[in-house]
Amino acid sequence: MRVIIVKDYKEMSRRAAKVVANRIGKKPDLVLGLATGSTPVGMYSELIRMHKEEGLDFSKVRSFNLDEYCGLSSDHPQSYHYFMHDKLFNHINIRPENIYIPIGDVENANISCEWYEKKIKEEGGIDLQILGIGRDGHIGFNEPGSSLGSRT
Repeated sequence: MRVIIVKDYKEMSRRAAKVVANRIGKKPDLVLGLATGSTPVGMYSELIRMHKEEGLDFSKVRSFNLDEYCGLSSDHPQSYHYFMHDKLFNHINIRPENIYIPIGDVENANISCEWYEKKIKEEGGIDLQILGIGRDGHIGFNEPGSSLGSRT
């Protein structure tokens, strides 16, 4: 792991977006793991700018989101599905069929999670994962002390 220390949030957002853009440039069908929350929002804004002003092409990128709230429909304003479309997907040329976000209002969460894990494997795994780390050290809904081997 390489740690890069930057001046501020804006610079971190720019640097992170450049990492993503460089990876897409090398592998247009990149499998990109995405996160929600406040940490990646600046990076998403920079990726949108790069798409609109520099022609960054997301047409072959496949994305898998880290998490979703159980019980929320995809059109609920508090869902991560809604968040991702509002903050990124509605502003770039990613194909809808290449967007994967866990389903929040599914009857059987275990079956849905098994399908999600299988789909990630079918796509060859995640090439690059974007993460934010919460103040208490949580990543997604994995709290500090969670098993590294825990499943979706």
